[in-house]
Amino acid sequence: MFFEGDLLDRARLDAALREARPEAVVHMAAVCQVGESMADPARYYRINVLGGLTLLESMRAAGVARIVFSSTAAVYGEPARQPIVEDDPADPSNPYGESKLAFERALGWYGRAYGLRSVSLRYFNAAGASARAGERHEPETHLIPIVLQAAAGQRGDVTIYGDDYPTRDGTCLRDYVHVLDLAEAHALSLDALAAGAPSAAYNLGCGGDGFTVREVIDTAARVTGRTIPVTVGLRRAGDPAMLVAASSRIRRDLGWRPRHPTLEEIIRSAWSWMTSR
Repeated sequence: MFFEGDLLDRARLDAALREARPEAVVHMAAVCQVGESMADPARYYRINVLGGLTLLESMRAAGVARIVFSSTAAVYGEPARQPIVEDDPADPSNPYGESKLAFERALGWYGRAYGLRSVSLRYFNAAGASARAGERHEPETHLIPIVLQAAAGQRGDVTIYGDDYPTRDGTCLRDYVHVLDLAEAHALSLDALAAGAPSAAYNLGCGGDGFTVREVIDTAARVTGRTIPVTVGLRRAGDPAMLVAASSRIRRDLGWRPRHPTLEEIIRSAWSWMTSR
């Protein structure tokens, strides 16, 4: 069954849950651009926080007591150490991360008061594609699709937002995780909640040393065999210099292992999906 609607439309949510009668909810509905959140924080609180609370109230009315939440590494802000573990302080540096953290905290209080059990999955840059589905946004804002569009001649160049960060080449450094590995983490989380596991938050990344923006561009050039023009621009407000995940907790608790752990494999899958269309 498919129901289209607004997360803030409580009547629509109630009707959908009554008809679908789910055992659990996977909550992915959100706005998720750091720069936009700095310019329009009201939109992020309205959709990510108020919309999320509307969903929780609808779930409560329908007797649905399990949820897997798509959270983000942005809850950590500018962490004091790398890689980041789940017990490190959450101190977001932008309204996007604040809105996601606010909802995570609401899940905790709903658990105490109403018995809701939840898993929050803190993504570190979801990327890549399956044979059937990939990324295509209008406008495109994610780094790897932008880089591949430049490789394909669909845009003139790639803008690097700042090359004076305290990283190995001056550009922002991030962890990446393949969308198929994310999907498996959601399935494992649903299974764990169904088996009675307690609420938890987990980082989802491939770990290691992460990859800078320039390294992503260079890897894409090797994968595609294309020259990728680059322009260096100013830093974007709210962008942390480094975000790399320690994912040992979900590996230990749920047995999750990335099946597509390399940046080359992630980019190759996205390029294959793009060129097949």
